[in-house]
Parts: sequence; C-alpha cells; structure tokens
Amino acid sequence: MAHAGKARRQPTGDVSHTGRGRPKLGVVAREVTLLPRHWEWLAAQPGGASQMLRRLVDQARRSDGGQTGIRDARERTYRFLSALAGNLPGFEEATRALFSGDDSAFAGHMRDWPADVKAHALMLARPLPAQKTGS
Repeated sequence: MAHAGKARRQPTGDVSHTGRGRPKLGVVAREVTLLPRHWEWLAAQPGGASQMLRRLVDQARRSDGGQTGIRDARERTYRFLSALAGNLPGFEEATRALFSGDDSAFAGHMRDWPADVKAHALMLARPLPAQKTGS
C-alpha cells in the first residue's frame, strides 16, 4: 500500500491488467483522489470525468514545452553516471552541469572519462522524442 502523499510511478503500456478498463486499448483504471468540487466540475463536462481528465493531461503534456522530457533525461543520465562514473574525476562537476543545462560544460567535465561511458551519458542526456497523444 502506498504512503499518503507519495506518488507511485506505474509502468506504462502494461496490458496484462485483468481488472477494470480496456486493456486491449491500453486503457487501465486507477484510483484518482479529488475533492468534491473537482468531481462536481468533472461530472458536468461533456464526455464525463475520464474523457475530461484525458483531455487535460494531453493539453498539459503539449504545453509543458518539453520540460518533462528534459527532466526525465537528466534523471536517467544521473542514475547511469552514479552507477558507472561516480568515482571518476569531474563527476560532481559533470552532474552539476547536467542539471543546470550547460551541455558544453557537461561534456567538458567528462573529457577524460572512458569514451563509451561519455558517449552513452551524452546520448542519455538527450530528451526522448515526444510521443503522440491520442484522443
């Protein structure tokens, strides 16, 4: 059971779900906790609460300017670097440059690292292409 206030990341694309939802379409039912005023507003929207929530999420994804992808890229790069390069010279400086968005400093602090580690870190640091959202 999850602790209150902590978000859990669920794997996406898992269609082995056997409960509610439409797993063949990739639709999975999960619990959402809202205040009564939020449920009232959602219930009054055309298409109902689920359709409106999907539209709101799609709109937010389109309007975030790629910030989610950048954050995800930095986090996965940091996990990789922590595991493989935590003891290499310039690790702390490289991670500071990574999170500040200074790409040239990030690469520069890794210049003496093994070529494959540096190349993989630079590849991981690039945000993944945005996925198309369906309606």
